[in-house]
Amino acid sequence: MEEFLIERLGHQGDGIASGPVFAPRTLPGERVSGIRNGDRLSDVKIIKPSNRRVAAACRHFKNCGGCQLQHASEPFVSEYKQQIVKSALDVHGIETELRPIVTSPVQSRRRATFAVRRTKKGALWGFHARGSDMVVAVPECQLVVPELLGVNALMDDLARIGGSRKGEMAVNVTLSEVGLDVFVTGGKPLDRELTVGLSGVVEAHKLARLTWDDEVIGMRNPPYQKFGAAKVAPPPGAFLQATVHGQDALTVAVLDAVSGEKGVDLFAGSGTFTLPLAEHYEMIALESEKPMIAALDRGWREAKGLKKVDAIARDLFRRPFLSDELAKLDFAVLDPPRAGAEAQVKELAKSEIAQIFYVSCNPVTFARDANMLINAGFTLEWVQVVDQFRWSSHVELAAKFARTHMQG
Repeated sequence: MEEFLIERLGHQGDGIASGPVFAPRTLPGERVSGIRNGDRLSDVKIIKPSNRRVAAACRHFKNCGGCQLQHASEPFVSEYKQQIVKSALDVHGIETELRPIVTSPVQSRRRATFAVRRTKKGALWGFHARGSDMVVAVPECQLVVPELLGVNALMDDLARIGGSRKGEMAVNVTLSEVGLDVFVTGGKPLDRELTVGLSGVVEAHKLARLTWDDEVIGMRNPPYQKFGAAKVAPPPGAFLQATVHGQDALTVAVLDAVSGEKGVDLFAGSGTFTLPLAEHYEMIALESEKPMIAALDRGWREAKGLKKVDAIARDLFRRPFLSDELAKLDFAVLDPPRAGAEAQVKELAKSEIAQIFYVSCNPVTFARDANMLINAGFTLEWVQVVDQFRWSSHVELAAKFARTHMQG
């Protein structure tokens, strides 16, 4: 056993000692001991704890790999996430207002992907242990909404009917307005007998929808989500903000950030921002996934009192929305994947668009894109961390840009 002083926290939530040596579930200022394996410590023991160390909120924390930071106080986690954003901006010399962090409550995650293994007695289901393929049962998980934990019988049936003793299924469960939306991958190949069995599962457990790989087995009710005044049934497994609380916070932020008569939502998904904005503005929505843009369009057409929305399927990485297409629009909203939106941001930088609202799940690529916009004459007015991933090292942010002058 060697002793180490933890100097800082890394971007994955591990404590880092000189070397560097990484020690999970430790905090800056702590003196720890452990067995060194390359650049990692195992069998970590806390010799001198930090005054920011707290008792974990969940009894599964020690074994489950779902959370990294339950041992840290909430103020510390908030500061840590704010600092990650500030450090990313500092690399480019960017200064701005950091609004107070908004953190989703305990047990508010409306979707989760559970690992499911068939056993002699039924199913073992839960999350993977840290750095392992071992499945840890999480009957008292403090992250997800209670409805996602009351699925023992469902998991048993799915594993018994469609699971293999040799393999592992990934079961994505989302709470919709009308029940559970379940999307399964990694099970047995679909055939007639399996389809009949799974159809029985839909009815027995009153699922809103069950999808097996890419095949919808049954849908008792469209699994609607509320986006403002509209209701949308996203495609199976489609992107969705992790918590209703976080979605609402981002919606408040975008409505605060933009104004005018008409805007464009780039990487629009199924309409998380497009449809609330359409209560006030005409909108163009662009998304590469055709089923998602179709769901958005259907949600708009079925809603009442919304302004016009043009929903267009388009790959913005290959065919970004061009600067001349942005002409006569008052604002742009974008929520790209972790890689950011470099090609699209170049077009925004060349345009005369007045306001940009940017949602990012990667502070590093956000800072790169922000630097490009600032160099083109935009001011980064504020950034707000919206933490839908409580107790994790994941950071999501929203930001407002306003054009102050044209480049050159």
